[in-house]
Amino acid sequence: MTKQLSNTNILKIKKVETLIGNTPLYPIQNIFRKKNVKIYAKLEWQQLGNSVKARPAFNIIKEALLNGDLKDDKILLDASSGNTGIAYGAIGAALGVKVKLVLPENASEARKKILRALGVDLIFSSRFESTDGAQILAKEILAENPERYYYADQYSNENNWKAHYNTTAREIWNQTGGRVTHFVAGLGTTGTFVGTSRGLLEQNPDLINVALQPDNPMHGLEGWKHLETAIIPPIYDKAVPKQFAEVSTEESLAFLPEIARKEGLLVSPSAAANLLGAIRVAESIDEGVIVTTFADDASKYEHL
Repeated sequence: MTKQLSNTNILKIKKVETLIGNTPLYPIQNIFRKKNVKIYAKLEWQQLGNSVKARPAFNIIKEALLNGDLKDDKILLDASSGNTGIAYGAIGAALGVKVKLVLPENASEARKKILRALGVDLIFSSRFESTDGAQILAKEILAENPERYYYADQYSNENNWKAHYNTTAREIWNQTGGRVTHFVAGLGTTGTFVGTSRGLLEQNPDLINVALQPDNPMHGLEGWKHLETAIIPPIYDKAVPKQFAEVSTEESLAFLPEIARKEGLLVSPSAAANLLGAIRVAESIDEGVIVTTFADDASKYEHL
């Protein structure tokens, strides 16, 4: 209920909202070419928070503020592999929301430095348990002092996938003039894939959406989940994907320099993995418009 917020705070939310989404759709022109087939990528780091996670992070915070769950005396608590945490930190700073995160201890040093610079209180979970372990530890912290925190729980929060349903899908549809035939994206919290797919399928029920996964449990694609061996996020809907494909960490890392040289983009390993998945789809069809997401750029990584 907006009456719980001052007009000043509501104005702040509206101003921050103008910095979320509306990212450019980049045409892949040199690294892959095929007659009657086009690949496009959403450059998701071009928004406040510097990644695709800006969309759900903002939507989660906005709705929690508006409905009174995130009051002035509460701290936003969540588990993150890094990108959602950075988005929470940036958006939280802009809106005056304190943030505490549980992060796997093997997250990149660049991410840790960014989070600390944004004033985020960091707690580290085991490097061997990925984000699953971070979620378990976050829930333990919440249980110890439930009145102190608003637990955002991005893996269960419906405002995660709804952010993509309401923004990413609409942008892709409009930017392609309704010509998109395939949507390809990796599974992490699954919010990007589920929300965008639902929105696009409403516009075109014949659209083919392809869910990407790492090819083994011990992968190195930060933020991605190998669903067969991980805790499946409650927001995931197994009825949404029409196709699945696997991508290897090693192939994704090896692909990074080529993307830089041929497309002029310094991207993250997960972006490279998404492009690999999109190219495989492109190789299997005779015509179509394929869209994927580049979650973030290379600034938080040391692979190039």
